[in-house]
Amino acid sequence: MSALLSADGVSLAFGSVQALKDVSLTVAEGEITALVGDNGAGKSTLVRCIAGVHRPDHGTITMRGESLHLKSPEDAREQGIETVHQNLALVEDLTVWQNLFLNRELVHKMGPFGLLDRRRMQRQAREMVATLAVNVPAVGSRVRRLSGGQRQAVAICRAAGFSSQLVIMDEPTAALGVQETARVEELITKLRDDGRAVLLISHNFDQVMRLSDQVWVMRAGRCVGGRRTADTTGQEIVGLITGAIQ
Repeated sequence: MSALLSADGVSLAFGSVQALKDVSLTVAEGEITALVGDNGAGKSTLVRCIAGVHRPDHGTITMRGESLHLKSPEDAREQGIETVHQNLALVEDLTVWQNLFLNRELVHKMGPFGLLDRRRMQRQAREMVATLAVNVPAVGSRVRRLSGGQRQAVAICRAAGFSSQLVIMDEPTAALGVQETARVEELITKLRDDGRAVLLISHNFDQVMRLSDQVWVMRAGRCVGGRRTADTTGQEIVGLITGAIQ
């Protein structure tokens, strides 16, 4: 598969702490790429660089061969990079459709004024949910009434619903039960089947081996190896994470 996104020699320091050290990896189109490593290995920092939250001190991030100069998450979204954060970033007192269009509200013009086009947003929200076959109640339901899996589904639907090419997921099933985890994993594989690239950060090795096509391993701020999932084992990945395998 051709590379959609590439990181080449990415380094980033926070004062005297070197968070990333010459990190290079690729994310292929139409694949699920897993990023694994212990806490503090640099996974979240790298993801924040790709998502436009941090700017690397050195190195480049390219998308389809074009260098990206991301100054904010909004810049990343304009390039088709969406992130589903671990805390989901949903507003509980808003409805499903309001969360889907948060900061992307549709308006219709009336002279010099603009009014929220609620009907069009609700209609498009229903279409977005139906397309992903998401187990979510009516789009007029408030998020605070949804289960953990339904909230995760709303966040994934929001990320996938606006011409995204790469969807980054940070521990998408960490707080979910068995049935809700299975539903969210179905959504993740559907994104891949629809041709999107997914970058999955997970501590669940069974999930990584079951879902991913490629695994990259981070240790102490470095990317220490990459393996095609079909050609490796969980034991080898653990060895790369701990340093038992160099």
